[in-house]
Order: sequence, then structure tokens, then C-alpha cells
Amino acid sequence: MDVTTIGSVIALVGVLSGSVVAYLGKRGENATARMNSTMDQIQEERDGLRKELAERDTRITALLEQRVTDQVEIARLRVKVIEMGGDP
Repeated sequence: MDVTTIGSVIALVGVLSGSVVAYLGKRGENATARMNSTMDQIQEERDGLRKELAERDTRITALLEQRVTDQVEIARLRVKVIEMGGDP
């Protein structure tokens, strides 16, 4: 083989290896973009679930307060029934 052929083979190997690197780099870039998109969706869902959980906790607290109020009212009415001579 002469020097020109060896130079051509080396250039060909360089071009092929550059193409492989570019291809793999683009695949990695696409994978990273896809992962970032998925993470964004997960974070949005998490934020929505946190909001729903906070609303649920607020509703539970309100219902518990209403239950206590109702129990106090029931006790007051029982006392009133007893005072009036009835049987609760």
C-alpha cells in the first residue's frame, strides 16, 4: 500500500467514527430531552396531587369541626329533653 491509500483509509475511518459519534450524541440528546419532558409531566402531576391533598385535608378538617358542633348540639338537646321530663 502506498501513502495515499493509507491516508485515504485513515480519513475514511475518521469520517465513519465522526458519524458514529454524531449519531450517538444525537440519540443521547433526544433521550435527555425525552427524560426532561417526562420529569416535567411528573412534577406537574405531583403539584396537582399536592393541591388535591391540601383541599381534601381542608375538607376533612371542616367536617371534623362540624361533627364536634353537631355532637355539642345533640348533647344540649338531650339535656333539654331530660329537663322537660322526657327520655332521651
